[in-house]
Amino acid sequence: MHDSASPRKGRTGRPRSAEADHAILRATRAALVDLGWGRLTMSDVAARAGVAKTTLYRRWANKNELVVDAVAVLFDELELPDRGSLRADIEGVVLQFGALLARPETKTALMAVVAESTTDEALRERIRSAIVDRQKRLVLLGRARAQDRGELPPDTPGEDGARAAGRNMDLIFDVIAGAVVHRTLVSGEPVDAEWGRDFTALFLGGLAGLGDPGQGASSGAPQGPGTAVPGPGDHTW
Repeated sequence: MHDSASPRKGRTGRPRSAEADHAILRATRAALVDLGWGRLTMSDVAARAGVAKTTLYRRWANKNELVVDAVAVLFDELELPDRGSLRADIEGVVLQFGALLARPETKTALMAVVAESTTDEALRERIRSAIVDRQKRLVLLGRARAQDRGELPPDTPGEDGARAAGRNMDLIFDVIAGAVVHRTLVSGEPVDAEWGRDFTALFLGGLAGLGDPGQGASSGAPQGPGTAVPGPGDHTW
């Protein structure tokens, strides 16, 4: 696990200790699981991490900032290994994401900060910048890799093309992340290999990509190339 927090601007003094940061972020997640958002305090975290409260406040101004950073480092574990095709890459990251959200520390922390952010605009912005925007790197990498393989058409040149690519990136992220979060945190169902295949078939091919419920993606049978990857006129990615 690569626990690291974004440096806080304007803070001076002794250099930050990476070891202390790791301990604080781990302690924050553990305290959330044990105590919940309402009972969690900076004092609890400091005691669990074995650091002084002054050390904690030099790094994070309040509980909101601390919890978001404690969640953000977990999402930084997500990777997009090259599995040889767009379909396989999407299935792989969906399964990784589902496994991450199934962990009690991730589930508890994420649900807590999202709920709190409904009445806290600053917290919502911190979630956006520290978690959402950082993880859009996976979409950028996936699109670029698929374009290099010839599975997707290149972006349209110019400013209009750049704007369209940005909108597409946001939409792709929202669809994939939204589906996995709903599946794990709202429905309480597992993101297993079968669900990952069916979701990817739906994402890439639309409703027609799912085919017969007794065949195709649901059964793991090979799919035809036309159902797996959008054609040149389809700008899903």
